[in-house]
Amino acid sequence: MDDQGRIRMVDVGAKPSTAREAVARGTVTMSAEAVRLVRDRQTAKGDPLQAARLAGLMAAKRTSDLIPLCHPLAIAHADVDVRLTSRGVSIEASVRTIGPTGVEMEALTAVAVAALTIYDMVKAVDRSMTIGEIRLVEKVGGRSGRYRRDGEPD
Repeated sequence: MDDQGRIRMVDVGAKPSTAREAVARGTVTMSAEAVRLVRDRQTAKGDPLQAARLAGLMAAKRTSDLIPLCHPLAIAHADVDVRLTSRGVSIEASVRTIGPTGVEMEALTAVAVAALTIYDMVKAVDRSMTIGEIRLVEKVGGRSGRYRRDGEPD
């Protein structure tokens, strides 16, 4: 905040550009019937796993349009892995850049939008789906160095 209590964008202009990476994960829990229909590719709107992957990639690139005061970044690479599990869908996003600020928000946004896309494409079958456990798993680079969430599987 500034000296008058107003929110402001952090000035990263003087920070050195370094290699940065972030990994985020999340889940969508759904009924056994919904899992079966997704697995058998029988959902009305098409393959929700591929749509979610694409939506997550697009969201990572547009994070600064969605999150107030988030810096627009030149993303060097992004990947979104969407996998069907026995209880629903697991999502993992990794984002890399070389710049003065990290890509945690881009990875988290990719996971959130991928999860919302799953919900949208499967809601006709299961409106009780739960989006959850969206979290930063790891980040590398910058002044604070490496962070790895305790107890997180590789």
